[in-house]
Amino acid sequence: MRNRNKNKQDKNNNNNNNNNNNFFNNNPLLVFVLFSLVTIMAFKALFPENQGNVTNQNIQAYGQTKHKNIAYSDLNKLITSGKVEYVGIGNTNVKAVSKSNGTDITTYTARRVVPDETLIPTLEKNGIAYGGVNEENVLADILFGWILPIFIFFAIWMFLAKRMSKSMGGGSGGILGIGSSKKMINSEKPNVKFEDMAGNKEAKEEVQEVVDFLKDPDRYVKLCAQIPKGVLLVGPPGTGKTLLAKAVAGEADVEFLSVSGSAFIEMFVGVGASRVRDLFEQAKKVAPAIIFIDEIDAIGKSRASGGPMGGNDEREQTLNQLLAEMDGFATESAPVIVLAATNRPEVLDPALLRPGRFDRQVLVDKPDFEGRKEILNVHIKGVKVGTDVDLVEVARMTAGLAGADLANIINEAALLAGRAKKEEVTYSDFKEAVERQIAGLEKKSRRISPKERKIVAYHESGHALIAEITKGAKKVNKVSIVPRGLAALGYTLNNPEENKYLMQKHELIAEVDVLLGGRAAEEVFIKEISTGAGNDLERATDIVKSMASIYGMSDIAGLMVLEKRSNQFLGGQTQKDFSDNMAKDLDTHIKSMLNERYEVVLQALRDNSDAIEEMTKELLEVEVISGERVREVIKANGGVVFEDEDLHSGKIENNIELDIDSTTTSDDKKDDEPLDNEEESKNKEDKEDKKDD
Repeated sequence: MRNRNKNKQDKNNNNNNNNNNNFFNNNPLLVFVLFSLVTIMAFKALFPENQGNVTNQNIQAYGQTKHKNIAYSDLNKLITSGKVEYVGIGNTNVKAVSKSNGTDITTYTARRVVPDETLIPTLEKNGIAYGGVNEENVLADILFGWILPIFIFFAIWMFLAKRMSKSMGGGSGGILGIGSSKKMINSEKPNVKFEDMAGNKEAKEEVQEVVDFLKDPDRYVKLCAQIPKGVLLVGPPGTGKTLLAKAVAGEADVEFLSVSGSAFIEMFVGVGASRVRDLFEQAKKVAPAIIFIDEIDAIGKSRASGGPMGGNDEREQTLNQLLAEMDGFATESAPVIVLAATNRPEVLDPALLRPGRFDRQVLVDKPDFEGRKEILNVHIKGVKVGTDVDLVEVARMTAGLAGADLANIINEAALLAGRAKKEEVTYSDFKEAVERQIAGLEKKSRRISPKERKIVAYHESGHALIAEITKGAKKVNKVSIVPRGLAALGYTLNNPEENKYLMQKHELIAEVDVLLGGRAAEEVFIKEISTGAGNDLERATDIVKSMASIYGMSDIAGLMVLEKRSNQFLGGQTQKDFSDNMAKDLDTHIKSMLNERYEVVLQALRDNSDAIEEMTKELLEVEVISGERVREVIKANGGVVFEDEDLHSGKIENNIELDIDSTTTSDDKKDDEPLDNEEESKNKEDKEDKKDD
């Protein structure tokens, strides 16, 4: 018991010592101020000042104009002769002020050799006023007037510079970290393996030889094989580019030095280039190693993008240094591979992508159906999942989402289950998490008037019906009039079961029809339109414009591309490349085509008015209906639901001409409308009759 108490006491003492050390380490400025105060007090004690300020003022008040240094014996004679009016006594000096007598006043100063005990009695005997006097101390004046203030100034300046250096990523390379990048580089040996990264099999195969080279470089050196010095990982955000780079280092069991591209750029010209040199020096010291530069477009933008006035000098110097470093180091002597990631490969400088630098580009794209299943299985580990959860269905619902989105969905589903105090995560939690990811947070507390709820219900019913009866449109998964996100008062969820890499002309037209279905339903059944279709019209306009200006799907420009698209992984941006006359014709074509498709949608809604009314009534009652229920309502009211053709069966019939341009008339619209099942069967019967004849 005694030993236990003693150990506890020692532990407490150690904790107290650690706390004290942490206090001094975490409060250097306070410690410095305390040290300065103690130093000043010590010097005050060593060099005390006489309390004679009043006496000094009295001496100055006599208005003396002359000063004389005399012997102490002569001073005694002046005092005894009655020619002195005031005497100031110091430790080493005695000052006497002469009487005026109409002449100039003189201050006599004499140095005391030994203490004189008869001085004060003599002054009192002669009736002369006396007091103390402050004496000048040269050493103290120099110390307090010059040395100590300068010391304090430099100490505070160094403290602030050190703090600024830490905040700006500097290291041991001097003030503000110029010349060093130790603080901004994350050096580690990742535990991530390829098995921890699901999906993107092709990307993993592309970087596998990098792993082999780092493990056994001699095998490649003997064959004189040139391993790429740099590998550029490109793809949309959230697809796992950084994770893939860590997996390469983890598989090869080498040092992983990661840094963001923006960390090279500072306010001082030359800092970025110095940090690039320091980065490669550190990599060579720990070789074999991998250097990973995330968001390399921050320093790797094309030098021609600066315009006629030039570009960013600091960024260009950093890029030039990076190019020089990648040319200068040999992978045979010090195996170092540079990996970089970007969402904008089109803006990179061509010199950065030439052979010998980042000559290999690996696409890390959004996962397909099989990839999504693998990613979900990886992230589901450790999560208590209910027996009703089918990850295959979850993978089908999440087409077009990246790996980071899928990880977030699983985490969101677990949070929802925990909020509901469930013992395990159910399928309903996953469905709600998917909808949150796609449409935003559900806002049941938002109060909507009955009139607006009715408008939203008709609007969403219009979207859903057109999506189900139109060839090439995405099938409906769910229709809701519950507000979600920032502005959506309702939504129609119609995700494809698989990623689409190509869009045919009739599919683009079908997407336009679905977008126009909401506004058309308001016009037909409410007899008035609202602002709810603003985003729908914007997206429909973009599709029609792209069909004419980019994809060559209109006679307005033929096969000529009018706009160039960039930033393909960040939503895409277009750059105008046509004349004003062509712009006028393009505007006319877009307006004409949208009006034509709008008329087609209006007629389709009038023909299926019973289905719209029933769907709207059910939405107002239950707020949410499934895609299966939408199809049941349409069929129950005499409508025909278009079934998707199998794009891999080879049975697609090319008997539909979709020749839409600005000269199409209303009589020709039937040729442009997506055909339903009855029309297709009728065409087949006509063909068979012709063959029989």
